[in-house]
Amino acid sequence: MRKGEQTRAAILDAALDLASRDGLEGLTIGLLAERMQMSKSGVFAHFGSREDLQVEVVREYHRRFEDEVFFPSLREPRGLPRLRGMMSRWMERRIEEVTTGCIYISGAVEYDDRAASAVREQLVSSVTTWREALLRAIRQAKEEGHLKPETDPKLMLFELYSFTLGLHHDARFLHLPEAVQLTRDALEKTFLSYQTSNLSADGGARQAVEPGALGAASSPTTFTTHQTGSR
Repeated sequence: MRKGEQTRAAILDAALDLASRDGLEGLTIGLLAERMQMSKSGVFAHFGSREDLQVEVVREYHRRFEDEVFFPSLREPRGLPRLRGMMSRWMERRIEEVTTGCIYISGAVEYDDRAASAVREQLVSSVTTWREALLRAIRQAKEEGHLKPETDPKLMLFELYSFTLGLHHDARFLHLPEAVQLTRDALEKTFLSYQTSNLSADGGARQAVEPGALGAASSPTTFTTHQTGSR
C-alpha cells in the first residue's frame, strides 16, 4: 500500500471511530484533522468535502460489517443454519457496539427526517441491502423445509430485526444488564416457533437446530445478496 493510501486508510479509520462516538453529523474536518495531527487541507486532499468523508465512513462501516457478519455466514449450510449464523454474528457485533456505537442505528436517528442527501442515500442503501440479505436467507430456509410452511418471511424479518434494535436501546441507552440475555432468549424463542424438525439441506430428514445455538459466541455499500444462494 502506498503512503497516500495508508494515510487515507488511517484517516478513514479515525473518522469511523469518531462517527461511531459522535454520530455522522458530529464528524467534522477540523475535529478529524486535530485527531490525525494534520492540517484541514491535508484531510480535504484525501476526501474533498465533509459529505464525501461521511459517505466513505458509511461505506467503510458496511465493508467491515459484511466481512464480520455476512461473508463468514456463507460458509454455513444453506437454510436455517446460515440464517442462524447471520443472526449470531450480527448479535455479537451488536453487543460490541453497545460501547462503541452503531453507524446504522445512529445514522437512522440523525437522517430519518432529513432531506435527501448522499449520506442518507448511502445509509439507506447499506441498511436495505443487509435487510434483503436476511430476507433472502429466511426465504431459503423456508424453501429448504427448515421453517414452517405458513412462515411469513417479511414478518419474521421484522421480528428478528426488531430484537437487535431493542438490544441497542436497552443496553446502550437504558444500561439494562439483562438486555443481552433477554435478546438471546427472544431470538431463540422466535427461531423455535418458526422452525420445523426437517433441517435437510440435501433432502434427508434431520433434527432441528439445537436450542441455544444462537447464543453461542462467534468468531458486515455492497452486499452481494445473491451470494446467499450459494451452497
